[in-house]
Formats: sequence, C-alpha cells, structure tokens
Amino acid sequence: MLTLAFVVGAYLLGSVSFAVLMSKAFALPDPRTYGSQNPGATNVLRSGKKSAAALTLLGDAAKGTVAVLLAQHYAPENHLLIAAVAVAVFLGHLFPIFLRFKGGKGVATALGVLLALNLWLGLACLATWLLVALVFRLSSLSALLAALATPLYAYLFGLPNEYLQASVILSLLLIWRHKSNIQNLLAGKESRIGAKK
Repeated sequence: MLTLAFVVGAYLLGSVSFAVLMSKAFALPDPRTYGSQNPGATNVLRSGKKSAAALTLLGDAAKGTVAVLLAQHYAPENHLLIAAVAVAVFLGHLFPIFLRFKGGKGVATALGVLLALNLWLGLACLATWLLVALVFRLSSLSALLAALATPLYAYLFGLPNEYLQASVILSLLLIWRHKSNIQNLLAGKESRIGAKK
C-alpha cells in the first residue's frame, strides 16, 4: 500500500507543470500555444522572459528531485520503490493528468531525478548536456546525447540494477518524446537555444 501511495504521489507531483504556472505568474502566453508548443523551460525561454524560463527549469527539476529524495528517506533500502518513484514522477511530467496527459519532454525533470538517484550520475548527465549545448546551441541534441549516455554512466558508476533499469526507461522515453526534434535535426530545421518564435 505504501508503495502504491509513493508511486501515485510521485506521478501527481510530476503532473504539476511549472511552465504553465510560471507563464500565468508572469502574464505570458500559454507555452502550449507558441514555439514548439511544449510546456517546458526551453519553450518558455522563447517568450523572451528568462526569469520565467529559469523558474520553470528549477521547478521541473525540483519535483523530480523531491519525489526521489522522499522515497529514499522513507524506504532507503527499497531500490525498486525508489526506481518506480523515479519513473512515476517522470511519467507525470510527460503525461500530466492536469493537462489532459499532454506534457513536456522531461529534460529538467529527468535531471532532477538523476541528481537524486546519484549525484555523480546527475552531474555527468548535466555536464554532457552543457557541453553539447555550448558547442551546438541545440537543446534537443544536448538532451538526446545526454539521454543516450545516462545508462552508460549508471553502469560505470556501479549503481543498483533497479536504478540502471530506471535510467534506461527514462532515456528511452526522453528520446521518444524528442522524435519530432530528431526529424528537425536531420532536416536542419531545429531551433537553437534562445531563438524566439
């Protein structure tokens, strides 16, 4: 029963969209109506309001971190529960019940989850994202390469098998959510970081 409560709670927390909340707080257009129409920090940045985008990024990452840290606190030895919570909060962001199951692409939330699962894992993924972003100025490419590297990092750091499996699930889901970006990248049409639409 406790496991179910944690998983459902994590999903509901993940369903909270900070992109929508911050856009309302800053009197910005709904992020689902412009740019990539994705309720995430990168799209909010296209509004030109950097503070709103930064708060969106922090909020989306924090909900992933909080969900996993709570599971670790109350069930520190239950790696399966912790991994399930990690996946649940991520699924909440991708398919939020509060937004008719049409959510963001999950980059910030995934980072928050990974930082909580293992600090070095999260930092390695963040470093990968930043390096690619600095070189190519493409958020989607940064996310895709970081996602591909995540399970490898989890394996190299010797994390529990449940964490490794969760990292694979998160990576596959994140790549799937970026399928339209992959098409744009191949066609040379992907928007660069900071570009307005």
